[in-house]
Amino acid sequence: MKRAIITIDEQGRVHFPNANANDIWMSTQELVELLGVTFPTLSSNIRAIYKSGIVKKYESERYITLPNGNSIDIYSLQMIIALAFRIDTCEAYRLREAIICRLCQRNTKPDNLMMYITPRNAKYSC
Repeated sequence: MKRAIITIDEQGRVHFPNANANDIWMSTQELVELLGVTFPTLSSNIRAIYKSGIVKKYESERYITLPNGNSIDIYSLQMIIALAFRIDTCEAYRLREAIICRLCQRNTKPDNLMMYITPRNAKYSC
């Protein structure tokens, strides 16, 4: 399985991989480091998100075997975003800001404008 992770560098800059959103999956250890929390805090927040029904377990969690033979749980971008908005740490705040910034970036392609030309006395309707 191809997988990419989100990181935050020493200067606090969030780095998203140049990958498809479906390829972003992170392990619990990677999430602990990304969000600046302890394992019990991360686990309790994951359980709370599942309990609330916001994210479904079958959509956002996988169990994989690593090349070294160890097995781990990994979580999708959907869960990572839910955790970023649930956890209150400096790292989670930076991740939230980066997510919002990426969502608000303008599309560089111009929007198509469609115009209808009607006779002068025509009534307009929605």
